[in-house]
Amino acid sequence: MNMYQAINDGLRITLDKDPDAVIFGEDVGFGGVFRCTVDLQKKFGKDRVFNTPLCEQGIAGFGIGLATAGVTAIAEIQFADYIFPAFDQLVNEAAKMRYRSGGEFECGKLTVRAPCGAVGHGGLYHSQSPEAYFAHTPGLKIVMPRGAKQAKGLLLGCIEEPDPCIMFEPKILYRTAIDEVPTAHYTIEIGKAEVVREGDAVTLVGWGTQVHVLMEAADLVQEKLGVSCEVIDLVSILPWDAELVCKSAKKTGRVVIAHEAPLTNGFGAEIASTVQEECFLHLEAPVQRVTGWDSPFPHVFEPFYLPDKWRCFAAVRNILNY
Repeated sequence: MNMYQAINDGLRITLDKDPDAVIFGEDVGFGGVFRCTVDLQKKFGKDRVFNTPLCEQGIAGFGIGLATAGVTAIAEIQFADYIFPAFDQLVNEAAKMRYRSGGEFECGKLTVRAPCGAVGHGGLYHSQSPEAYFAHTPGLKIVMPRGAKQAKGLLLGCIEEPDPCIMFEPKILYRTAIDEVPTAHYTIEIGKAEVVREGDAVTLVGWGTQVHVLMEAADLVQEKLGVSCEVIDLVSILPWDAELVCKSAKKTGRVVIAHEAPLTNGFGAEIASTVQEECFLHLEAPVQRVTGWDSPFPHVFEPFYLPDKWRCFAAVRNILNY
């Protein structure tokens, strides 16, 4: 399966298994702009898979209400760039519902899906990666898959998670990331990173699309510099697996973090800070970050904005020569 098919399969399993599950969002009734909900309305009906007005704040608020009433609410924000009108609902209401009510109410049955990241032609309003905004919010869980198998397992894990979750889905991977995906129900634990390639010279940390870029960079490093990189897929942004990252950092002594979002206050800064605090005496060089620039996301200049394999390779070369 490719990634959108895997997500569709996870949604189908949920609707089959849980008679109280509903899916809603802009255009999801006919399958959505990325086809992740295709044919679900035909199979399960308009009462369970339905369109909403173009109002992200309303989508999130409606989902919070449903989840608080015990409904398994799966909301789609058509593009992560447009999740900001829903920011107040997600950060001030969903994330705090259990806390502010002393455990009397909660909306853990809310899962929000949002396509994110660069796609080659999205420009400033269809290319952003806003995960760091939400990672500052206790009470939410934030994940980002790198491929089809992960996407289905993380989606089902989010749906069953007792806290409200946001799954940011790199839109460029919907059709390009293809895996052998189990057809049965399975979940991937939230909060656990994955070592996708072992190495001993430099630790490379990324999530989503950037994991594939780091794998290409690791190949370049092996070919041109003759050393091996350990590549870690963070998988989960909130909570994130500091234990695994720090274990690798202590082994290699060098860490490079890559993400598409801008440099300043990107989530890579949190990782770098933790590595510095926990692994200082093991480090052979300062932690490096390879990221988008501190500017709006460009259109024709997208190739110069993204942290590609060559920028990641240069960071590895520099950290090895420090």
